[in-house]
Amino acid sequence: MKFLQNTGLIFFLFGLLAFTLIPFLGTYQLERSEVRKQVKDIHQEAMMEVLQPMFGTRYASNFSFVRDFNRYFDTYNEGLKEDQAWDKVIWDDYAFPLTKASSMSPVADAPLLFLVLSIGLAVFGGLLYTLPMYRNEPAGIKNDGIYFSSMKARGWLGIITGTYLILFYIILYWYPEYLTNLVIMVDPISLLLSGGPASQWFLYGLIYTLAILVMGVRMFRKYKGNNYQTIRTVSVMFFQLSFAFLIPEILVLFNMPWHDFKNIWPLDYSFFYEYRIEGMLGSGALGMFMLIWGIILILIGVPLFTYFYGKRWYCSWVCGCGGLAETLGDPYRQLSDKSLKAWQIERYLVHGVLVFAVLMTAVTIANYFMEFALLGQATDQLHSIYGFAIGSAFAGVIGTGFYPFMGNRVWCRFGCPLAAYLGLVQRFKSRFRITTNGGQCISCGNCSTYCEMGIDVRWYAQRGQNIVRSSCVGCGVCSAVCPRGVLKLENGEEAGRVNDMPIIIGNESIKVKS
Repeated sequence: MKFLQNTGLIFFLFGLLAFTLIPFLGTYQLERSEVRKQVKDIHQEAMMEVLQPMFGTRYASNFSFVRDFNRYFDTYNEGLKEDQAWDKVIWDDYAFPLTKASSMSPVADAPLLFLVLSIGLAVFGGLLYTLPMYRNEPAGIKNDGIYFSSMKARGWLGIITGTYLILFYIILYWYPEYLTNLVIMVDPISLLLSGGPASQWFLYGLIYTLAILVMGVRMFRKYKGNNYQTIRTVSVMFFQLSFAFLIPEILVLFNMPWHDFKNIWPLDYSFFYEYRIEGMLGSGALGMFMLIWGIILILIGVPLFTYFYGKRWYCSWVCGCGGLAETLGDPYRQLSDKSLKAWQIERYLVHGVLVFAVLMTAVTIANYFMEFALLGQATDQLHSIYGFAIGSAFAGVIGTGFYPFMGNRVWCRFGCPLAAYLGLVQRFKSRFRITTNGGQCISCGNCSTYCEMGIDVRWYAQRGQNIVRSSCVGCGVCSAVCPRGVLKLENGEEAGRVNDMPIIIGNESIKVKS
C-alpha cells in the first residue's frame, strides 16, 4: 500500500510540475486577422493602429508579448485620458483573448495530450495516493499527530502550498493572459460542453470540480463508517459537478445565460446587476425562471430551510465554497483560530461584508429602475470595488490561498455575506442545535481541534450547553471525532433550544437549570 501511495505522489507531483511549466511553452505572434476576430467592431480601427508595431513579430514568451501589448495599449489610453477624450478610451481588456489567439505553442497542436500529462496525471496520482489511506485503521478519527506535520501545521510544505495557491489566484483573477496555454489545453472540453472556447474561468471551474471530486474520495476514506459524512460529501460533490459546472456550460450551448442555480444572493453578488437581469429577461421562459427562482431562494428558501435544518443545508451540503473547504481544505481544519479575539473579529467582519453587499445591491436595484438617474454609472465603480476587494481578493486569494495558514473556512468565517445571512437566521430562529452531554465529556479536545469554524466546542461540551452559534455550519466533524458520543446534531423543537447555563459548577453542589 505504501508503494501505491508513493507512486501516486510521484504522478501527482509530475502532473503539478507539468501544469506549472506549460504556460511557459511556445512562441507568440499577433496577426491582423486575430485582432478582427477578438476585438469589438468599434475598437478595431484604433487597435489596428495601436498594435501595428507587433504585427509580424515573433515573441519568445508570453511575458515579452504581454509586455509589449501593455506598453502600446497603455500608452494609447493614457494619452486619451490626458486629453480628456474619455469617449475614445478603450476600457475593454483585450490582453487575454489576443494573447491566447497569438499562441503558437505545442499545446495548441495537441491540447488533450498536455491535459493528460498535467491535470490528468495529477488527478490519477491523487486518487492513487488517496485510495489506500486508512485501509487498515478502524472507523473514527484518532490523535494522528497533525500538529507535527509539515504540510498540516504551518510547516515548510504548508507554506509552499499556500504560497503556490495565492500566486495562482492572483494570476487567475488579474493576469490571466499568462495562463493562456493552460486555457488552450482545456478548449476541447469547453467546446464539447458549451460549444465555445474556454476562458480562464472554465479552466478554474474544471480544476475546482476535480479537486472536490478527488478530495471527496479522501473524505470517504477518512470518515469511513460515518453515514452523515459520507452522504454530506456525496452531496457537495454532486452539486459542484452538476449545478456549478456541467449545467451552466450546457446552458451556454443552448444560447442561454450561464447560471448556477444553487448560487444565492448575496454570495452571488452580481445577481441584480444590469447585464444579469437583462440576460435573464431576454432568455424567454427559462430566463424568467432563473430570475424568479433566485428571488424565491433569497426570500423564502434561505429562511425556511435554515429554520428547519440550520445553515448546514447550504454551507455543508450545497455550497461550492463550502464543498472545496470540506474536501480540499479538510487537512487544514485544525488551523482555525479558536480565540475570543478571532470570534470578535469574525462577527464584525462577516456582518460588515453583508451590510456592504446589501447597500450595494439596494443602490444597484434603485438605479436600474430609475434608469441610472440616482448615481449614474457610479454603480459600476461600486461593483468594481466589491468585486475586487470581496469577490476576488477575499473569496479567492485569501479564502482558498490561506488554507494552509488559517484553516479551511477563512472566507466562510470572515467574509461570506450569505453565511452571515444564514447565521443570523440560525442563531435567532432555527430548530437546529448541537446538543451536548457534559457528564460524558472527558475533555480530550478533539471537537475543538477539528472545528473548522473556530468554535471552542469543548467549552460547551464540558457544561452540557447546546451549541447554537451563528457561525456553526453543521459539518458534524466534532461529533464524528468525539470518542464518547457527547455531541449530537439535532433539529428538535425550537423551545428549549437555547440553554445559556444548564449546568453551573462551583464550590457548592452542581445545579441543573430546568
